[in-house]
Amino acid sequence: MKITHFSTLFTYLLSVAMLAVAPAFGKKSEGGKSLFDGKTLNGWNGDPKFWKAADGAIVGQTTKETPTKGNTFIIWEDGKLTDFDLTLEFKIEGGNSGIQYRSFVKPGKHDGWRIGGYQADFEAGDRYSGICYGEGFRGILSDRGFHTTLTIDGGKLKKNAKKFGDSKEIGKAVKKNDWNSYRITGKGYHFTHYINDVKTTELTDNDEKTRRADGVLAFQLHAGPPMKVSFRKIHLK
Repeated sequence: MKITHFSTLFTYLLSVAMLAVAPAFGKKSEGGKSLFDGKTLNGWNGDPKFWKAADGAIVGQTTKETPTKGNTFIIWEDGKLTDFDLTLEFKIEGGNSGIQYRSFVKPGKHDGWRIGGYQADFEAGDRYSGICYGEGFRGILSDRGFHTTLTIDGGKLKKNAKKFGDSKEIGKAVKKNDWNSYRITGKGYHFTHYINDVKTTELTDNDEKTRRADGVLAFQLHAGPPMKVSFRKIHLK
């Protein structure tokens, strides 16, 4: 009996000790590869007129004196996205922005910071945060609260959208003028967006001619009225 009691006590104490250290290991493996050092724009390429590293974030800003002619982007240069799990935090003050994934540099003559492709949209307003938008790439692909499947029927794009939630209720998860988390996953041609751990949209892209299996990661600074957008804690799996 004494031996059994000691063995049970030892097992219990060992379990407690393992639980005490487990969270640290979990946090270490959760983040994936960090894409931003928190201090510089090393590994990123954007117009220095609009983009900088400040206060532990990648910051894009336009003013009345320095507007952008057309949407401009800062591009991650150290790889391309295939299947992925991307997490980051964003904050927006005015205007509209987005996270481009599996995207492409637009053809034609320009400054090199013009991007098209899949976009995880967000804004200072209430309508578009969380949707999947095709920047120069078929327009709105999947609205908030919907799982949309894209197909080609008779040479035309067809959207089959199945509702899984109320757009306004989902939109309540977005914090105004504050930091929000964004998670985007892509496996094959299925993409899912989450803001503050709330699923906002899903897209299945069966448009074989147009869909993209890989491409660049970039952040958007939208043309229009003055705005400011910040990104931090950027991790990729």
